[in-house]
Amino acid sequence: MPKAAPDYMLDGSLERVASATRMYVCVDEPANFAAIAGLALAEAEMAPSDFTISNGVVSGRRVVVAAKEGMPITSSGEADHVVLADHVNSRLLYVTVCPPVALTAGGEVSSNEWAVEIEDPT
Repeated sequence: MPKAAPDYMLDGSLERVASATRMYVCVDEPANFAAIAGLALAEAEMAPSDFTISNGVVSGRRVVVAAKEGMPITSSGEADHVVLADHVNSRLLYVTVCPPVALTAGGEVSSNEWAVEIEDPT
């Protein structure tokens, strides 16, 4: 018997990711929402227009997160994670890794466009 997941099922998870109100560049992986504050080096506000849900590159569905330019760096450290969070509901929504980069407080950092993809079940 084949496996299947309709787009609306996959989109439900991606819509949760797209509900993020902030993106953080962090020095490590936060374990929960409260831990973000101690690890964040830079942050940007997110809007619904920063997310686009579409067909996946491989299969399934994906949400593309828009590039962010000129995020102010508030603390110095080596960034290695990017985090999406929902401040309205105090939720950690998604964590991913990024190439390690040294950030210095007072500067700015930018994020390229990136995506979260959920492949069709096999």
